[in-house]
Amino acid sequence: MVPSADPAATHLAPLAFTVPIIVACLLLALGRRLPRWAVDGLATTTAAAVAGIDVLLLMAARDGRVVTWAGGWTPVDGTTVGIALVADPLGVGAALIAAILMLCALVFSWRYFDSAEAHLHALMLLFLAGMTGFVLTGDLFNMFVFFELMGAVAYALTGFKIEDPTSVHGALSFGVVNSLGAYLTLCGIGILYARTGELGLAQLAVALRGNPPEALLVTAFVLVLTGWLVKAAMVPFHFWTADAEAVAPTPVCLLFSGIMVALGVYGTFRVYHVVFAPVLPAPGVQCLFLVFGAVTAVVGAVMCFAQRHLKRLLAYSTIAHVGLFLLAFGTLDAAGTEGGALYVAGHAGIKSALFLMSGVILNRYGSVDEIDLHGRGRHAVLLPWLMPLAGLALAGLPPFGLGMGKAVAEEAVATAGGWWAVAVFVLVSAATGGAVIRAALRIYRGTGRAPEASPPGTEETSGTDEEAEVSGLLQRVPLTMLVPIVVLLLGALALGVVPGVSEAFHAAASRFTDGAGYVARTLGAPAPLPAPTAPSGWTLSGVALSLLSSAMALAFALAALHHDRLPATLRAAARPVAPVLRGVRALHSGHVGDYVAWLFVGVAVLGAFLAAGAL
Repeated sequence: MVPSADPAATHLAPLAFTVPIIVACLLLALGRRLPRWAVDGLATTTAAAVAGIDVLLLMAARDGRVVTWAGGWTPVDGTTVGIALVADPLGVGAALIAAILMLCALVFSWRYFDSAEAHLHALMLLFLAGMTGFVLTGDLFNMFVFFELMGAVAYALTGFKIEDPTSVHGALSFGVVNSLGAYLTLCGIGILYARTGELGLAQLAVALRGNPPEALLVTAFVLVLTGWLVKAAMVPFHFWTADAEAVAPTPVCLLFSGIMVALGVYGTFRVYHVVFAPVLPAPGVQCLFLVFGAVTAVVGAVMCFAQRHLKRLLAYSTIAHVGLFLLAFGTLDAAGTEGGALYVAGHAGIKSALFLMSGVILNRYGSVDEIDLHGRGRHAVLLPWLMPLAGLALAGLPPFGLGMGKAVAEEAVATAGGWWAVAVFVLVSAATGGAVIRAALRIYRGTGRAPEASPPGTEETSGTDEEAEVSGLLQRVPLTMLVPIVVLLLGALALGVVPGVSEAFHAAASRFTDGAGYVARTLGAPAPLPAPTAPSGWTLSGVALSLLSSAMALAFALAALHHDRLPATLRAAARPVAPVLRGVRALHSGHVGDYVAWLFVGVAVLGAFLAAGAL
């Protein structure tokens, strides 16, 4: 049986999201009277305190789940009207990543926003509260509430530069598409409540136990998942992502790509494993996520490699990696979930560091266009080494944690979906890593011929019009900007080399996929331990595939930089790709109406796909 957690730990979960809310309110009330250093210090200290609370909660939940009933409304004979907070290792780990990234974003912002007022810091803390509450709550409606808090604050942060029309447009696209997705999620919650009279995840699982996979439940599942998957930027719900991240302040992009999109994946599989796993046939759900994951990964990788705007490049890279998250978690077993969780954690450090590097580039050179920046960074000292290294790490270079997650996930998807899924992992990792390496070599080494500017009227977004986020370009990069980059990369490296990491992630994944244990522990019943399975970690084949994708990333980058020197046969073979790429680009029109249409197309396809496998 799973041991009960320390009763004192039950107070930690509410503190993890109430503390940032309280401090955010104080900043809104008193911020105008406080000097900038005090606002920075208070916000940063709060993020550090939340990270400390998460560490304590993670230690308490290491051997079980910490369940907190709001107001003390504990279950009686398995029945309750209370709202539960359920902290398990994977959920608390996600909250800890969010707090660490928030801490890095706030430190980076000390010298980044010269004119920022306290409301920026308040919004950042409210965003942290929304993300933390989303992963800790054991109630479906409360998930929606925290999801909406997270979303509303994210829209405001995206449009923070309200004087910039592109910033407002990006926030509008983000807000409209995500709000419609949230509305559909609320409709799904309403259907479940009408069907069962319950809103708690554990209570819903009990109420649906033994039910056949009827059309009403399939509809509810699709609707609930739509909001989460829109936030996760799964194709075809992904169109808002690049528009938003291209214009959002760089420290905000760190949070969007580093953790927010991953929380959409977390919510999807949390609801499935606890509520719907006993109802919907696993093969149909598994096939759904393997197919949509592969499509998302390929579309994201193709669009990523085609970008010259650094922030758009990184945004499409995030979409591609979300597809790989879905492939890993979509195996629906502990091995795939372990690989996916490791991949998410490693990706958080690397992608966040890359976004901060793009912010340094913007404020050092006044552009995020890799074409315009050709050779302008030759005299830089640290970033010419860190950016290509981060690109290789994004491709899966051992011993980074992302590489270990990739190795574990590849083994799991090979079992669940065949070797085609492993090929997707290798090629997508290589393409996204190669795009970053290409940009780094072009900017910092001046590699390749200086390309000509795109002719006027082309659809490509360059990034030359981006405005610096400090007053005047930086003559030197302050330590407050460099230290978070180095810390994030070291954290991503530590995940792959510190002993016991794979075992800890495997134990967390086993509990995450153990829906029956979640229900029993939440409702106060004895919770059996999940069946023991061996953690994967590094394997010889995993290391070989990670080295292969890293080598391919470097080859892709050099081929793009020296394409005029490639053999004529290779250039001829690549020509048919151009019209396909133009077609994919045309779909990303920037029109909100088009994005809304794709949202409903995606819902229809999801529903048809799932109904075909379940009914």
